[in-house]
Amino acid sequence: MRSEPLSRARIVAAAIDLIEREGADAVSMRRIAAELGVGVMSLYNHVPNKDALLNAVAEAVLSEIEFTDDPDAHWTDRVRAQAGAFRQIAHHHPRSTMLVVSRQLHSAAGLLPVERALATLRGAGFDGPDAVRMLRMFIAFIVGSLLREVGVTPTFAPVQTRTIKAEGVDPALFPEVSSLAPLLDECDHEAEFDFGVELLIQAMHVHSGRKEGTR
Repeated sequence: MRSEPLSRARIVAAAIDLIEREGADAVSMRRIAAELGVGVMSLYNHVPNKDALLNAVAEAVLSEIEFTDDPDAHWTDRVRAQAGAFRQIAHHHPRSTMLVVSRQLHSAAGLLPVERALATLRGAGFDGPDAVRMLRMFIAFIVGSLLREVGVTPTFAPVQTRTIKAEGVDPALFPEVSSLAPLLDECDHEAEFDFGVELLIQAMHVHSGRKEGTR
């Protein structure tokens, strides 16, 4: 049985698999070559260096986003759909998703989600500066949500899933933390994400109304 020929797609897939198992710090050209059972120099025929490989990983993950964007829908529904689509990739590639948000991509795969988001905001009537700020605000929120949800810190290490233990809190010193410990100690990630998106959308509505009132 002949082995599958070495290709850029195989190299990227091996890198994604390694990142999901051990984190992005484990990636090196030598390690990927070992994972594939090939000589390290053969990788350079398809990927010039490690940085390009990590960019390729980010682009591959982004390309899996399933946009169901309806240009005729209200802008708030489009924002919800776009935010949800990005969140979904974390369920398939949690650690690689963190790599996506840490890299500046200028390829079509990297720019398409940005283009869609900006077009939605501009179509809603927001000017350029506000559209860019709102995009960055959503990215910051989504990244924070993903870090909590997939249990990955910025250094790709696992974190504790339980946050506050009621029995370890002194109610005299921390009355609010103590009384709310059961709520702090649990998290419905989907509900939390939806709640945050709705708050941001409401804030955008308020901001838009204030700017219209000053005109």
